[in-house]
Amino acid sequence: MTSTGTIFQREINAYFLSPIAYVVITVFMVFSGYFFSVMLGLTQESTLRYSLAYTQFILSILTPVITMRLFAEEYKTGTIEPLMTAPVTDFEVVFGKFLSAWALYNIMIAPTAFYIIFLAWVGSPDYGAIIASYIGLILMGGLFVAIGLLVSAVTKNQIVAAVIGIVALLILLVIGLASTGNEGWFYSCLSYIGTYDHWDTFTKGLIDTRDVVYYGSFTALLIFIAVRIVESRRWR
Repeated sequence: MTSTGTIFQREINAYFLSPIAYVVITVFMVFSGYFFSVMLGLTQESTLRYSLAYTQFILSILTPVITMRLFAEEYKTGTIEPLMTAPVTDFEVVFGKFLSAWALYNIMIAPTAFYIIFLAWVGSPDYGAIIASYIGLILMGGLFVAIGLLVSAVTKNQIVAAVIGIVALLILLVIGLASTGNEGWFYSCLSYIGTYDHWDTFTKGLIDTRDVVYYGSFTALLIFIAVRIVESRRWR
């Protein structure tokens, strides 16, 4: 197993040996199930688009809870020192932690596949739009995890890391929503920086390369910055 794989295994085990994984999965399923049933009753349509409109808000709160411990706990307990002296690179540590949190994120949203089965039972859902929506969910999760990872890398307090992460993700959501329907270069910039429009495109069944590039490039940039932060702490 590679060093990244070892870090990944270590972190994913830590999630399921603590209440975190079970709590976030349960909370997500309760709220996503509620919105699914409510929107299905209101629209009477075999689609996930309307219920998924609320999903970004839920994930903006829960994802930082997943990532808050990644580095903050290591700094607080002092386990970061033996980890940094092990024969692993800073990138392998950061990327392994990122993959573990992203994996838990995807495990968390996986049970929503039952909604698709239910929609197929009661109607004729648009599977193209559903597949595009889940691709968007996965890509958006990568960005959310990268933001939470970066925040955790700069603080020793898990609660602070969670709060800052939640605020950052909600700001990205709000500025995206605020710019929708407005014209001008300023609103265009806000729309691009915000996450709402990029996510909404996927829910319409469209996979736009600009949105894929947005999620991929910003995720890679944030991981790069996190690696540099961890690297700087190594020499303190």
